[in-house]
Amino acid sequence: MKNILLHIHDDEEQGARLAVASDLARQTGGHLSCLQVTPVEAFGGDPYGGLFGMAALIDTIHDSGKALRLDIERRLAGEGVPWDWRCFDGHVVETLIEQALLADVVVLSQPGAARRGRPPAAIVGDIVLYARCPVLMVPQGHRSCDLDGPALVAWNGSVEAAHALRLVLPLLRRAQRVHLVEVSDDAIGAPASEAALWLSRHGIVADVHDWPAKGRRISVALLHAAAELGVTYMVMGAYGHSRLRETVLGGVTRELIATAGVPLLMAH
Repeated sequence: MKNILLHIHDDEEQGARLAVASDLARQTGGHLSCLQVTPVEAFGGDPYGGLFGMAALIDTIHDSGKALRLDIERRLAGEGVPWDWRCFDGHVVETLIEQALLADVVVLSQPGAARRGRPPAAIVGDIVLYARCPVLMVPQGHRSCDLDGPALVAWNGSVEAAHALRLVLPLLRRAQRVHLVEVSDDAIGAPASEAALWLSRHGIVADVHDWPAKGRRISVALLHAAAELGVTYMVMGAYGHSRLRETVLGGVTRELIATAGVPLLMAH
């Protein structure tokens, strides 16, 4: 994971995002690309001719963005990682997806309730669906990521789970222990034993767990497994069902995005 794309936004979780992204860069010898997007498209033209007022508003937004950049650059000076800064005006999600083309991972924050009126942008699901690299979601208030600790891979035999496993292989090589957790009610394809065999051919010994749901939602069973196994991060294939179905009926991805208490690496 040498190319780390960090979303820069003036919200309460920016400091946590920066700390985790810096951790990731230090542990992998990676480079941090800070991406700041000013969503000026949200300020459309005034039908009553207020173009001057709109221009002044955009100037104010840019001034605020410059102040944020100076603050974060001061913090980066003490992080000891190489970094660059990218600024764009436009649509936040579209720009993040475009800039993630050659990224190895995108670091975003878990959506949450507003504090001081500036919640983290609730964009995780959109980026996971369309970016071609994994997304590392940082839980609310979480300020570190230990890649050398034990890791949990949520396995259900799906294409998405296999894709996520391949993409995060460089990180799993570092893990003290890899736990392949298959919630029995959710197994739909290749068994976890095949995933463990695949990992073994890459020099990784994984512990396979058939974790019974016991009437719990799959997301809850996975979170209980993460707590019981003491993992430092979790890996999963995202949106095995359609996004619409997950929105209407609920789904593991949506629920874990909302409730995960450890860093969550996702790929679709």
